[in-house]
This record gives sequence, C-alpha cells and structure tokens, in this order.
Amino acid sequence: MAGIPSTLFLNTGSLFCHSQSSCRAVNSCFVEKRALVRCSAKKKIGFMDQILDYIEGGPKLRKWYGAPDLPVKDGSVVEDDDQSEVEEVRDAVLVADGDSEIGQMVILSLIVKKTRVKALVKDKRAALEAFGTYVESMAGDASDKPFLRRALRGVRTIICPNEGFLSNVGGLNGVQHVILLSQLSAYKGASGIQALMKSNARKLAEQDELMLIASGIPYTIIRAGLLESTPGGGQGFSFEEGGSERKNLSKEDAAFICVEAVDAVPQRGFIFEVANGDDKVSDWQERLGRLMEKADEQQLQ
Repeated sequence: MAGIPSTLFLNTGSLFCHSQSSCRAVNSCFVEKRALVRCSAKKKIGFMDQILDYIEGGPKLRKWYGAPDLPVKDGSVVEDDDQSEVEEVRDAVLVADGDSEIGQMVILSLIVKKTRVKALVKDKRAALEAFGTYVESMAGDASDKPFLRRALRGVRTIICPNEGFLSNVGGLNGVQHVILLSQLSAYKGASGIQALMKSNARKLAEQDELMLIASGIPYTIIRAGLLESTPGGGQGFSFEEGGSERKNLSKEDAAFICVEAVDAVPQRGFIFEVANGDDKVSDWQERLGRLMEKADEQQLQ
C-alpha cells in the first residue's frame, strides 16, 4: 500500500489525539457545517461524529492528498487476484468487522499511527469510498478458506473488536498476534431481560475466547466493561479483577486500548480486565507490560 502522505496527519492529527481535550477539535475543512451547529449548541464534538466527518471526507481526501482514484472495472471495484500466491512481508494489522462502529474507530486510530491496515467489511465499495487507499478492504465469507487465505496475506496481527469472528474461522496461519475485545465479563454481569437479550452474544464471546486460547497463537484478550457510546480520553481506568462485570468502558477508550495492544505482544497469552475508573494511564506500553508480568506471576502460582 502506498505510504500515507504526512500532510494527512498534520491536517487530521487533532482528530485522533486521545489524552487532551484541546486536541479533539476537528479540522474545519472536514466539519465546517457540523461544527457551526455544535458550537452554537455549546456541545463537545464526540469521537464518532469526528469519524463520520472523516469518512464523509474520504473521496475529497484522495484528491487533496494525491491518492489514486478507486480502481473500477465495468462499474465495479476490481476484485483481488485469487491466483497470486506470493507471500508478503507480514506487517499489516487486520481488523475484523471493520465497518462496525468500533471497528471504524480502531481503523482510524491505526491509520494515524501509519500502520498498514487491512479490514474485513460487508460493503467493500463503501469502505473504499470511506478510507480510500489507506485501508485494504476485503468483503467475503471469513469461513471460506480461500477467501481467508487471501485476507491473511501479509497480516501480522488481527484485532477482533466484536464477538463472532474467531468462532467462525478455521486456522489463522502465519498470524503472530490476535487481540480480542471481549465483552464476556460484561455479559456475565448482566441480569434479567438484559441477560436474556445477550445470551447469544455471550455464547459467541465464550467460543471466541476458547478458540483463541486453544489456537497456540500469542493472544491478548481485553475483557472490557460494558461498552457505551460516551466520549473517551477524559476518564481514567480500572484494572481490578471483576470490575468489568460491574463497570462500563467508553467505546473510544476500548478502540484506543486495542491499538495500543498491537505493540505489546505476549510470549503466549495475556488476559486482563479494564473499565473506566480513576486510574490515569500516561504510558500504555509500560502499563500493559506490568499487567503481563502480573498475569505471568498468577499463572506460576
């Protein structure tokens, strides 16, 4: 994939800054109309609104920053070359369910880190219009072995922001790290009608975790509190055992943690709980390292 122009990050860097509220302003060339409405209402621009602004600017971004137009043949997007068997350098991060709400958050955070991104999506054309050539989007059935083999070419790490992907696929040959954002603890903490409504999702989450643990691939399972659509970056965190059953976690924070976990690869497997709380984290690599050490000590006991 072509390198991402540095001007893209200069103009949209404020879109992804996570820790300071002053960095959350959006470049006016993308959101002028929306910003006027929000400013008049004196409301803070949410990260999801920023994502929408960025996505709607997709076709313009390609023109502004010199990326090529979408490849079209007979009115449709050109399909991937099924015949190519050349093994690529494994430097990409594959995002499963990439056109979901939290999947898009993960993708955009990866783009700003200048990561090579591949994404499994339902609508390839829509994804290409949204992200241009900055994301290698693929649409297909992940349980189909030939399609999965193509999707995994060049992939080092997989991020699964929702349940269901891992329990639907076979082998993940060549993958060196899988990050699973799991809601299993939150589902276990549900009661009454909520527990009934989430019963199928809980089964999928359980299957995903079991499949990943048995895979032999180094993994990070992030057992998050109940995900909610609130602004991220302003709250602290809680890593206490059992906390994710009782507490919530902003989707923005969850996506951010998934991306930070890409560079923290465990030797075997690593599971930790996280929810919003009072603990401020300034260095996620250091914090993830400490959590890994704690998990290793518990396994030895």
